[in-house]
This record gives sequence, structure tokens and C-alpha cells, in this order.
Amino acid sequence: MQCLRMVMTIFLVLTCSQALAEKRVALVIGNSAYQHVPQLPNPDNDAGDMAGKLKDLGFEVVVGRDLDLAGVRKTIRDFVGKLDGADLALFYYAGHGLQVNGENYIAPVDAKLLSYIDLEFEAVPMNLILSAMERETRVNLVFLDACRDNPLAVNLARSMGTRSSSIGRGLAKVGTGIGSLIAFATQPGNVALDGAGRNSPFTAALLRHLGKPGRDITRELIDVRRDVLEATDGKQVPWDNSSLTGEVVLNPSTAQGAAVSTGITRESNAAELAYWDTIKGSSDRDLFDAYLQQYPAGAFVSLAKAKIRIIERAAADEAARPQTPATDGLPAATEQVAALTQPQASENQALETVEPNRELVRSIQKELNRVGCRAGSEDGLWGLGSRRALEQFVRLTKIELAALEPSDGVLERLRTQKARICPLVCSRNQEAKDGRCVAIRHEARLPQPGETQGTAKAPAKSTSTRTITPPAELQKKSFSGCPANADVAFRQMFSRGSGRGRTTITATHSCGRAFACHRAARGSPWDCGWR
Repeated sequence: MQCLRMVMTIFLVLTCSQALAEKRVALVIGNSAYQHVPQLPNPDNDAGDMAGKLKDLGFEVVVGRDLDLAGVRKTIRDFVGKLDGADLALFYYAGHGLQVNGENYIAPVDAKLLSYIDLEFEAVPMNLILSAMERETRVNLVFLDACRDNPLAVNLARSMGTRSSSIGRGLAKVGTGIGSLIAFATQPGNVALDGAGRNSPFTAALLRHLGKPGRDITRELIDVRRDVLEATDGKQVPWDNSSLTGEVVLNPSTAQGAAVSTGITRESNAAELAYWDTIKGSSDRDLFDAYLQQYPAGAFVSLAKAKIRIIERAAADEAARPQTPATDGLPAATEQVAALTQPQASENQALETVEPNRELVRSIQKELNRVGCRAGSEDGLWGLGSRRALEQFVRLTKIELAALEPSDGVLERLRTQKARICPLVCSRNQEAKDGRCVAIRHEARLPQPGETQGTAKAPAKSTSTRTITPPAELQKKSFSGCPANADVAFRQMFSRGSGRGRTTITATHSCGRAFACHRAARGSPWDCGWR
């Protein structure tokens, strides 16, 4: 038994020695004392504190603080020279950085960037470091606290003129090789905050959470994100892009003990992570309230509360936004009717709207045809013809609708209209009779006494206006609700340009009296008379 204990002790010592023998190399750069733009208060402190943290975690650290261009390149070269045989490499940068055409650059303290050409000679591409790390090392961690509001980028954009759109806000998203993780102080394209303390919000959270016993780096970054959201009231959201193929634990000495002390099973962790992944991009507050109720002590409680505050702030801003004032001199009701009668900006816009319920559209088309407003085929497709028919119905009934679109309210209003409202318009060689268009019948005239067949005189051409005398039975009938003359009735029922090349139009006014109009040729004025 004593021998067995000795063997186990030796085995554990060898195992721990092997873990401690893992080679870790880190590059830490912090630039604060910029010479040509305002200095930054935190990066120098951030770099010094991060270097001390990494040394405590067993890293061989290459540190550079307030580096000019030559200093940045020398420090990077020293770091790359130490990567040979390394098991884990880490790069941390705090200071000014910028993205141009999707490429991220480190800005040394002596950079001016007064023109696009200066970019190649005064800045250092971050990809120079990332490529060397991925080429030499199996596991790589990158932390970029360089998303600050950058006056150097403003100088460069001013010099580039119309090409300045290639300069992005903050840093660009970086693609990673297998086994790499890149963490940004905030989401790509956004600007991070410096903070009011010794360290920036992002670096302060990294110093608190990196190297917790037994904690995987991805779990530590969740804690970092939660702290930054809380510190910035939801204005800054740390972002990461990972292609790690396994857990990376910076302090594995008490990993098993930490797992036991948490009392949380892998299954419960997986369920919580799956739930959070489902709702994290939502803007529905109820989902985050449900998460807080389900996991009151969960890993994302602070994130959920910050998200709720963001949603509440957005709702308050929307409520405080002033409404569009009414047009001067027009009451609201008049504006609404005017909006209905204005022509559409584009017929294509009407076709691009979301297709409504076809059964509802078919019912509305059927009712429009019933009241005489011709909507065309009752096919359930809401097109330009149906919209014009509804517009004609609105104009004649003088009702108010919010929009010329199919709805249950429109259908109900049409069903309450029992009588025909839109005038009956008949085609050429037809006339209105009993509410329908029928063909005009021409009766043959018998020759009068004294006339022989074949010698009938041709009717004389009328030189007066084409006034049509109504039949005797209509002369006796009273039409007190009709306009004073047929010309007025025509203008009430037909818009300018109607006729489509015809020279004769027969119609029945809504007062019940029929009339006919003639013109000598297309483009000539109409001459109308009651029938």
C-alpha cells in the first residue's frame, strides 16, 4: 500500500510539472502619449496591469508602452522570436487603432496619418501579429482594447475625400484560423469608452476575471461582457470571434474543485446557454423577464437586466418622439381625405406591398362590383384596378378610410351600402337600361306617303348643337335631385380625359336620369343632353 501511494504521488507530481512546463508567451502594448493627437488616459495603466496579471498566470511577457513606429516593429519582432515552441500565445493591445478597407491597424504614438500614403509608413497592420501567432502556435488569444474614438482616423478620412467611406468606425471583424480567439472591447464597427478610473471598462473586467481557477476562457469572457454592459449602462458590448476547438483554462490548478463547488451540472449549463442563445438578439422584454425568473442566479443575469434597460430606454425615446404636425390651414379630417384622393407615387409601390388575405380581397372586390364600382375580376388579388374602384367608392360616399387597402373595416362599410353608388358606364353602342348596359336597337323606318322605296331623302345634317330631346314619358317624370343640365352631370361622373377615343358616351346619373354625350372627334369638347 505504501508503494502504491508513492507511485501515485510521483505520477501527480509529474503531471503537474508537465502542466507547469507549458510554454506561454504574451505580447502587451499600450500607447497613451500620442504626439499629434490628444493623449489617452488609460492605455499605459492598462498595459502595465495586464502584463503583471499575465506574469502571474505563467506567461513570458514582452511589454511595450508608448511606442513609436520603430518601437512597435521592434517589440513585435521580439515577440515573434519567442513563439517558437510555444503552446499558448496571447496578444493584448490598448491604444488607438483604426480600420481601412476592412484591415485593422495599430497607431504608434508618432503617427500623423495626414494622407492615405502615410497609412503604409506610419501604422502597423494587426494582421502582421495575428498571422505570426497562428503560424507558430496551436492556441492563440487576442484582446483588442483599441476601439476608441480616433482623431487619426478623422485626419485620414479628411485627406481621402470621397474615398473616406473605406475608413470604418472602430475596428473591423477579424477572421480567425483554427485554435484562435479574438476579443474586442466592443462590437465591430463601434467605439469603446475610456472610462473614468485607472483602467478602461474592458480591461478592468479582464483583470477581474482572467485566470479564475478552473474557468474556461469563454466563460470568463461572458463575465467580462456582463461587467462591461453594467459599467457602461448597456452602451458598450464586448465582442469575440472564436475558432477554439477545446477548453482553454488559464489557471487549471483547482479546476476540479471549482467544478464541484459550483454545484451546477453540465446539463443545466447547456440548457441555460441554449436558452440565452435563443433570446439574446431579441428586443422583446418578456423573454428576458422569463430568463430572470427561470435562472435567478444564472450566468447572464446582469446581461438580461442590461438588455431590459436598453429596451425600456428605446421605448421611452419612441414615446417622446414628436408626432408629425398637421399641415397648416387644413384640419386633420381634410388631410385624411386629401391623402386618399392623391395619386400614388408609383404603381410599382402598390404591387410591392405585402399580399393581403385573398379571401378578404375577393369579398371586397365582389362588394365593389355590386355597388357599381368596377373592381374587375374577383380573383382575390389586390391590384391597381381594385384600389381605383375603392377610391371611387370613397369619393362618392364621402367617407374616411385610413388607407386604400383591404381590411375587415372596408368590407363592413361596403356591405352597409345597399344601393348602387358608382354610376353605370356603358361602352360604345350600348345604353343603360334598368341598371344594366344593353345594346342600342335601331328600328327600321317605313317610307312616308308620297315617298317611293329607294327614293327616301337622306336626313339633313344638324347644324345646331347636339341637344338630345328626352322621350315624352321622361319629360313628365320629375328628377328634382338631378343637376341643372347634362353637361354638369357628365363632369360629376367622369374625370378629364375619359372616353378613351370614343365619340359617344351613354350613362345614368346617380339621381336616376340617363344622359348621352357626343363629340365630333377625339379631343373635341363633349356635348351632353338628358335622355
